[in-house]
Amino acid sequence: MKVGVVTIIVGAIVLLTWLPLRQRPGFGTVANVIVIGLAFDAVSPYLPDSPAVVIAIPMMLGGIVLNAFATALYIGARLGPGPRDGLMTGIVARTGWSVRVVRTVMEVAVVVIGFFLGGTLGIGTLLYAVGVGPLIQWFAKVMGVTAAVEGHTAVEVETVPATD
Repeated sequence: MKVGVVTIIVGAIVLLTWLPLRQRPGFGTVANVIVIGLAFDAVSPYLPDSPAVVIAIPMMLGGIVLNAFATALYIGARLGPGPRDGLMTGIVARTGWSVRVVRTVMEVAVVVIGFFLGGTLGIGTLLYAVGVGPLIQWFAKVMGVTAAVEGHTAVEVETVPATD
C-alpha cells in the first residue's frame, strides 16, 4: 500500500478523535486528508533519496518553517483544519493550553510511537516535533489568526457604522 493511501486512512481515523472535542470538519478538512495523500504519492518519486547535506539541511529547515506557516494560514482561513490540526485546535480550545505546548506534545508522542513501531529517528524528525508547534503559534500571532488556531469557531465580523 502506498504511503499516501496510508496517510489518507490514518487521517480519517484521526478525525474520529475529534468527536469528544466537538470539532467540526469543513471543506479544508476533507481536502487536507485527500490532497496530502494524493500529492505525496504523486511527488515522492521525484524527490531525491539522499540529497547532499548542503541541499538537505535547507530543505529540512525550510520544510518545517513552511509547514508551520501553511498550517496557520489555512486554519486561519476557517475552512476546516486537517486531522492533526483539528485535534490540536480542539485540545487548545478545551484546555486553554498554548498551541506550542499541545502541538509539541502531540508531535513528540507520534515520534515516540513511530520509533517503537520500528521507524527511524533523525534530526529532522526531532526538529519538526519540537519546532512546528512554537512556529505555528508565532505565525498565527503574526498573521492575526490566533483565535482560529486556538480553536475558537466564531468568526468575528467587523461592523462599520452606517453614515447618513
